[in-house]
Amino acid sequence: MEMDSKKGYTEEDVNKESVEHLIEARGPWLFLGLLGGLVATIIVSKFEAVLSADLRLAFFIPVIVYMSDAVGTQTETIYVRALSEKRNINFARYILKESAVGFGLGAVSGLILGIFATYWLGSSLVGLTIGITMLLNLTLAPVLAVVTPRLLYAEHSDPALGSGPVATIIQDVISLLVYFLIASIIIF
Repeated sequence: MEMDSKKGYTEEDVNKESVEHLIEARGPWLFLGLLGGLVATIIVSKFEAVLSADLRLAFFIPVIVYMSDAVGTQTETIYVRALSEKRNINFARYILKESAVGFGLGAVSGLILGIFATYWLGSSLVGLTIGITMLLNLTLAPVLAVVTPRLLYAEHSDPALGSGPVATIIQDVISLLVYFLIASIIIF
């Protein structure tokens, strides 16, 4: 374990640390994710009426959560690398640019999934719900993916350890909330 005085946090060296130490360093972040997963499960249960109105909405939960997480993970990985290399980053400009990337990816993904859902299920309402959800979630995902490591870095916590589990579970919860709120408006 090496303390980096420039970064203000301890970086883990997998080659040098014991398994027990690595579990101790990573476990709390993952436990936080586990608790967040329970919150996500409760959120889904709170929208039982929406799912009952159109059970086909459940088919798309995995892809909605996955795509939001994947876009966030890409953004987060690139940002954490930039932090570790001490690149000079204009934070506001970076978030705006990444949100524009997320918007573009969300528009394309939303269009593809919306058309797929419409034709596969014969429901333009489900297709519209999926399309709008993808657009919004993929636009929001980069913001969370940049803010989380930035906050951890500012608090002298290693963003490589904490930002993945924290950002992922927050993104999962937000993705589900956005999905079910949109479905409540359009379908229910």
